[in-house]
Amino acid sequence: MGLEKKWAAKWIQPAEDLGDVAPLFATRFELQNAVKEAKLYITALGVYEAMLNGERVGNFILAPGWTSYHKRLQYQVYDVTKLLRKDAECVQSDKNTQCLSVLVGKGWYRSPIPGWGSAYQDTLRKNPPALLVQLEIAFEDGTSRIICSDESWSVGESAVRFSEIYDGEIYDARVDAIPGNTVALFAGPFNTLIPQQGEEVREQERVAAARLFVTPAGETVVDFGQEVTGYVETTVSASAGEVVDLSFAEVLDKNGNFYTENYRGAKAQYHYICKDGQQTYKPRLTFWGFRYIRINRFPGGAGAASCRNFTANVLHSDMRRTGTLRCSNTLLNRLFENCVWGQKGNFVDVPTDCPQRDERLGWTGDAQVFVRTACLNYDAEKFFTKWLADMAADQRADGYVGHVIPDLTRNKNASAAWGDAATICPWEVYLAYGNSQILKNQFECMRGWVDYITSVTADAGLWTGGEHYGDWLGLDAPVGECKGSTREDFIASAFYAHSTELVIKAGRILGRDVSSYESLYKTIVKTFRKAFSTYTTQTECVLAAHFKLAENPRAAADQLVKMIEDCGGKLQTGFVGTPYLLHVLSDYGYAKLAYSLLLRESYPSWLYPVTKGATTIWEHWDGIMENGDFWSASMNSFNHYAYGSVVDWVYGVAAGIKPLEEAPGYAKVRIAPVPDTRLDWLSATLDTRHGRIVSEWKKMDGMWRYEITTPVDARIVIAGEEHMVDAGTYYFYSKLE
Repeated sequence: MGLEKKWAAKWIQPAEDLGDVAPLFATRFELQNAVKEAKLYITALGVYEAMLNGERVGNFILAPGWTSYHKRLQYQVYDVTKLLRKDAECVQSDKNTQCLSVLVGKGWYRSPIPGWGSAYQDTLRKNPPALLVQLEIAFEDGTSRIICSDESWSVGESAVRFSEIYDGEIYDARVDAIPGNTVALFAGPFNTLIPQQGEEVREQERVAAARLFVTPAGETVVDFGQEVTGYVETTVSASAGEVVDLSFAEVLDKNGNFYTENYRGAKAQYHYICKDGQQTYKPRLTFWGFRYIRINRFPGGAGAASCRNFTANVLHSDMRRTGTLRCSNTLLNRLFENCVWGQKGNFVDVPTDCPQRDERLGWTGDAQVFVRTACLNYDAEKFFTKWLADMAADQRADGYVGHVIPDLTRNKNASAAWGDAATICPWEVYLAYGNSQILKNQFECMRGWVDYITSVTADAGLWTGGEHYGDWLGLDAPVGECKGSTREDFIASAFYAHSTELVIKAGRILGRDVSSYESLYKTIVKTFRKAFSTYTTQTECVLAAHFKLAENPRAAADQLVKMIEDCGGKLQTGFVGTPYLLHVLSDYGYAKLAYSLLLRESYPSWLYPVTKGATTIWEHWDGIMENGDFWSASMNSFNHYAYGSVVDWVYGVAAGIKPLEEAPGYAKVRIAPVPDTRLDWLSATLDTRHGRIVSEWKKMDGMWRYEITTPVDARIVIAGEEHMVDAGTYYFYSKLE
């Protein structure tokens, strides 16, 4: 991370408790010399927005981001040279007074996030809204100056009367924020400070309101046509004291009315008190997940509002888009887009499960099933590097990995397929980008996780006992249950083997001695085959075949096919089995059935939500059931990206683009497209560290025509025939079958 930063600054807080009002800290200073360069070093306990001479500092929304605050708190460095009044004319006049102000909200640090209730977390949540600032200025004449947060600063109430992650924001534009009160010094953390490691969260795009309508219940609602994560920007002409009050929703109920029950305890309020005249407001310290807004109050009444008054600002970590998929099926194209929107909506500094309800946690299970897809859609290396560093920081001494990272819930026992994010995520990031540093960073965490399983299992060679999520939301779950019918010991033991294998692979790449894990892996496989010689669910067949744990993996795949056919061509897998389902089918010669599941439109299927108007990936296959009712009110997110993991099959099998373990990061590549006659064409592009890969196929004159572009040496496989090629663009043909 480089040399440790030397801080002359002091942590400051309001001398008096301001309650829910977000404090505004400020200092004024004069410059006697022209400025050559100025850098602002800053962080806060909460989230902040800094202004220098009336201009926003940087583009980072919700800075300093969300980390495992007990161990790691990021600080940011901004070049603010251009924001200072620094020229010689200003220095010699009375216009050289500079003003630096910082607004601090609760953010993740001090919001009542699930898990904060423990004594472990309360030590953080009960801290004040504190600030640390160091402005380092170099002058043209070779001298320098440091402006630090200290007792000389002032603080006061801001126009942000309330702001936190789950309950939204109250803003009073009539408030003239004048920081005139004294600050107090605060014994804030220095030993946990680290330079910015992850991607900044930024405004990425703007979505115009698509329509405004009145529901059967008589409420005025705006539809943005797309579920997003971010906030609403309102432009209105009003008189002082008039109010814009909005509520948020993901979906409408079957009668077309505004529906918020699935937000659970999150108030998700947007309350703006107007000043006189034309004005524009957008929140600055919070975010929502939504497609619809309900206009509760508006200047002149809800009937005076129009679509022109509202714009949705989309927030997510500043990742570069790398992968695209298009095909001849419009529903499938919408699924591809839903997967991307699900990633955007949940990659807000941490890979969360959902962005809307009173949860929004970095669930490890969701992240590990989606990591490969995430690294195809976007350049997510930096994003995962930061999150995995938090995982390593939060890992217990015994190797336990939490259900969520940052680990707020502090569960007693780890869960299989959730804690295995410790091995799966670093490995997938390594394969995607070819940078072994991620394995170096995480190897002790990876190894510690496997050691934890070894230490807690009730039966050597397996992982038995404990508490697990099982095949979460599997469709073969008993009535009223969330866990599918796959045996938990089966899942845990299968992932025990898989994680051990990944430790071995990572260790070999790093030149580590992994002989003990090689012996352990052999023992696990041998013991697994004795303990689990038969398979009772689709997910058991999937795991046995995909992880090569079955004595005869092909027989397990054959059994999987029979199970699918016996239940009418339907999948029954949940969070654990679904990511590997289509891969097992295509790996063992059942690509046609894999396509049938992918293209299926009736419930249960990936396309069923699309037929119901989904614009993101749902938590449940039937979040909205066929009769229009909701699966539940308590756990029914409509922006839950995990099942979007199917897209890695489209890239890797349908389009055929796969990195090679011996040449990770697509330094060399295998491209083996598998077309299906139910699609007329499919096109995939992937920007890698070595250039753009393109794989396209389409029907043409009774043949399949393939166009393949590779920036590196590649093994191209067309209809079973291999072609070794150099970088370039190539065309191939095969029989239409």
